[in-house]
Amino acid sequence: MNIDIRKNIIDNFKGASTDEIKTSITSSIEEKEEVTLPGLGVFFELLWKNSDENEQVFILKAIKKGLETSTTKD
Repeated sequence: MNIDIRKNIIDNFKGASTDEIKTSITSSIEEKEEVTLPGLGVFFELLWKNSDENEQVFILKAIKKGLETSTTKD
């Protein structure tokens, strides 16, 4: 069985409002479930592909800052 996770996630959220997407992201992070990581990865891929170079630099700096301040207890 061949499942296209990217396509399924994009199709599931195509008509979603920004509030619905935010709720999904927030709950995925709060639940700390490994199963939600592919969905967050698809959202990140869309963000990255739709960002210009300046926005990508901002994203990279935010990730670096998060890595530097993150603890394993989060």
